[in-house]
Amino acid sequence: MKYGLDIRPQGAFDFISLGALVHRLDPGIVPFRKAAECRIHVSGGEFNCAANLADCFGMKTAVATAMVDYPIGELIAERVRAMGVTPFYKRFPHNGVNGPNMATVYSDRGQGVRPPVVFYNRANEAAAGLKPGDFDWGAIFGGGVRWFHSGGIFASLSETTGGLIVEAMQAARAAGAVVSFDLNYRGKLWGIWGGEGRAQSILGRIAENVDVLVGNEEDLQKGLGIPGPEVAAESKLDPAAFFGMIERVVQKFPRIKVVATTLREVQSTNRHRWGAVAWIDGRQYCSPLCDLDVYDRVGGGDGFAAGLFYGLLAGEEPQEAVNLGWAHGALVTTFPGDTTMATLAQVRAFARGGSARIQR
Repeated sequence: MKYGLDIRPQGAFDFISLGALVHRLDPGIVPFRKAAECRIHVSGGEFNCAANLADCFGMKTAVATAMVDYPIGELIAERVRAMGVTPFYKRFPHNGVNGPNMATVYSDRGQGVRPPVVFYNRANEAAAGLKPGDFDWGAIFGGGVRWFHSGGIFASLSETTGGLIVEAMQAARAAGAVVSFDLNYRGKLWGIWGGEGRAQSILGRIAENVDVLVGNEEDLQKGLGIPGPEVAAESKLDPAAFFGMIERVVQKFPRIKVVATTLREVQSTNRHRWGAVAWIDGRQYCSPLCDLDVYDRVGGGDGFAAGLFYGLLAGEEPQEAVNLGWAHGALVTTFPGDTTMATLAQVRAFARGGSARIQR
């Protein structure tokens, strides 16, 4: 056992996630009210981690999710295949008029002093209709799975998705998998059907089954009801506030052995100071800090999570696992879209202190 986690040495899948697939419309630096064209990115926090682990880190990954049989679904499914992720779909027919739909996320990139703007169309979203009993977890986990992951955005979609996450986590635990969860608290999503109180009730039930938790101070406070830090952070890059809350987290949820998050100080939309921290089996770890010239900030957090998970799955030392997550998350912000375009060699080089000198 390493890091306090009992990680299986092998399985048919290294990593399986449960969540919603979405497509993100991106007009670049042009705000939507003036946009004439958009790029389409396939996304979803849980899928992003599976895609990153498959494409960059060479792991065998899968995603359990909803799929609608219409052209947008076909577009998304093609991108899932392209990233090397095995899908387990609960299929929904489209009625040709109003759904059910694959959700749309709208997100411009912002520029300089103008921040990115994110909003959604999740009306009649197929993934919100997912419920306990929709997946045969015995068959999905039957060949062995090393790690299972889900997240708070999926939990926020409806009254049934949280129960499905708990069902999946319990089946994953029975199959010998490590269980992780990214709190990803989104006030807009929880606000339409219950707010913080409902979020804490559902996320608390999920957290009882979690070994590895990803979330910052705000996620811990609003998502799990953990009291805020006694000492205020001196800056967004100061890990003191985060570490000051961990004892309360593990007292409330004693199964948790790892808690991690990114640290980000936004100087402008295109210039961030970037770091990461983790509490691993009672010890504190901090990444280096670096300045990011951000191309597209969406997906950086999932990039960190995927790199950290890879490090833990690969048996790296805890500091190296944190550094790999930090390096991969940083690199993801330099690419368009929400998933990785980096190679493992690039991630390891940057984690060791690599530079942006031209590679000839």
